[in-house]
Amino acid sequence: MKNFKLFSPTDYRYGVDELIDYLTEESFIKYKIKVEISLLETLYDFKICPKYVVDEVKNASKKIKAEEIYREEKRIKHDIRALVNVLKKYVSEKSKPFIHLAATSYDIVDTARSLMLKEATEKVIIPDMIELEKIFIKLARKEKNTLQIGRTHGQHAEPITFGFFISLYVERWGERILKVKETKDNLKGKFSGAVGCYNGLRLIVKEVEKFEKKLTEKLNLTPSRISTQILLPEPMVDFTHSIISSFSVLANFSDDMRHLQRTEIGEVGEPFEKKQVGSSTMPQKRNPINFENVKSGWKTFMPRIITSYMDQISEHQRDLTNSLSQRYIPEILVIFDSSVRRIKKITENITVDKKNLKRNFDISRDKVIAEPLQILLSYYGHPEAHEKVRKLAMKSYQKNIPLTEIIFQDEEIKKYLKKFKPEQIEIIKNPEKYTGIADKKVEKICNLWEKKMKEIQNGKC
Repeated sequence: MKNFKLFSPTDYRYGVDELIDYLTEESFIKYKIKVEISLLETLYDFKICPKYVVDEVKNASKKIKAEEIYREEKRIKHDIRALVNVLKKYVSEKSKPFIHLAATSYDIVDTARSLMLKEATEKVIIPDMIELEKIFIKLARKEKNTLQIGRTHGQHAEPITFGFFISLYVERWGERILKVKETKDNLKGKFSGAVGCYNGLRLIVKEVEKFEKKLTEKLNLTPSRISTQILLPEPMVDFTHSIISSFSVLANFSDDMRHLQRTEIGEVGEPFEKKQVGSSTMPQKRNPINFENVKSGWKTFMPRIITSYMDQISEHQRDLTNSLSQRYIPEILVIFDSSVRRIKKITENITVDKKNLKRNFDISRDKVIAEPLQILLSYYGHPEAHEKVRKLAMKSYQKNIPLTEIIFQDEEIKKYLKKFKPEQIEIIKNPEKYTGIADKKVEKICNLWEKKMKEIQNGKC
């Protein structure tokens, strides 16, 4: 049962259940405890902390609830010290001194955040992105020979295929998957103390960088080569950018599909459930709400990249201006993944209306021969081919006579048409064949990304 006594629609309307174990506040506390345990395990490895301390804290971590820590934070006004105090409540007196030993708050917070985002991305987000890529690939291949009029500046241009249209998103989305993977792999951990010089740790450990490396490796992270009280911000900015730029690809795809569903175009249609209502007053409406929803989500969260850039600025060894703002990074991931799943569902069941595709192509069927005609005329020696064809096209518009009919009657052009090869004449007469290597490009792009997706899933990329 959803809880509607919440402020953010992310929670009650757009949440992703599979991300609850990674990106909620309760999960973040568990990740911070993981870092505290990793600290104790490393203290044990360096013969500073007895083994029973590690065991006691691990057992204590199973009993702790977020509510208890927040109650303590309300009392003392410090989140990490509250966590430490609550952990100490569940261990023996002998174990208490070792909890949080030589740590500063952001050794714990920044490392936990990196781990949280990395695991959420590995376990949920990238797999969802890969599934969508497979759907794009399947659709592109299925429609690789389906004729479509290309559009530039909102106007009919030259013929393509619908599969070629989709293969552009196969490429763009595939590149974003690689970028998300690259940036999540580059998220760092740290254990360098209050100003980054290992001041406190150096009091009890000689090889402080070795200690930090061992601690972070236990969490499947690498340590930042240098840090202040906080991690260097650029890896997190790069990661956030990779998510938001991926969201931008989804928004562009949504916009394209929404426009192709316009009544006067009607080339595709998103699924519409049997009892679904399109309008509260117009019973006939079938609105493209899913594509519109995704674009709306992008509009809401895309500007947050500016906040990430602003988080790069921190005075000296740190200030607190990134503390509140970084708490919202998980929400970006949730909305993004929710949108990925929405696009997956509707694209898998999208309707491609070949009758309307042909109808729309036929509107400009006669005019699209202008480009191949002027290229071939130039190739065969016409000194002003572009201007000649432009004038004939204008005549075609003005007199409402097919351009093909005009060119085959034009005495000046006739002498050049004699030089055309049969297959070139065929394109002029049947512009449906003027699609370049659209079908071959589809296969090339789809084969490439199908291979790359398998490599990612098999851990080879």
